[in-house]
Amino acid sequence: MRKLSGATSVIIVGIAFYFALAWGAHGLRVLASPSYGLDDVWRAQYIFAIGRVFGLTPLGLIKLAAFFGTVKLAVAAVCAVHILDRLRALLFGKADVEILEGGLILVVLISIVAVGPAVWSHNAELVREATIEFTLAAIACALCLTERGRAPQADKAAVATELAATAHAAPWYSPFR
Repeated sequence: MRKLSGATSVIIVGIAFYFALAWGAHGLRVLASPSYGLDDVWRAQYIFAIGRVFGLTPLGLIKLAAFFGTVKLAVAAVCAVHILDRLRALLFGKADVEILEGGLILVVLISIVAVGPAVWSHNAELVREATIEFTLAAIACALCLTERGRAPQADKAAVATELAATAHAAPWYSPFR
């Protein structure tokens, strides 16, 4: 079981490293460009498709492109922080995967949005890129979930103790139980 845990950690770190480099470089390229990446028409097809759906003006397209560039850079930062957290976990304990899962969910959503216009325009390169990113993010999410599922029983017992300590007459939405 320990070998499987080590292998899942290595795969998760490898996927996080890929997204930290690839999406970080793309996010920096988009934010450093004077037109926020819209000059690369083939890679910005999903921006134009979303703009067409919502009827965005040219200024709206630029804002949308800046938003997606910022999201890609934020996902890259999340992945880099997770890599550092894994390195810290080698020395001091267990890595926290919740923040990485949030970043990977953003990757899945952006990949789904990006693959539609690529399919409609018959651009096999962009379909392949979005599908690979989608698959890598889905694999990493699944591995994070299996890793969290193997959490020690002490954490689950602490949650059960906390639930038993709450007043049974307290409403479920009460912030001060």
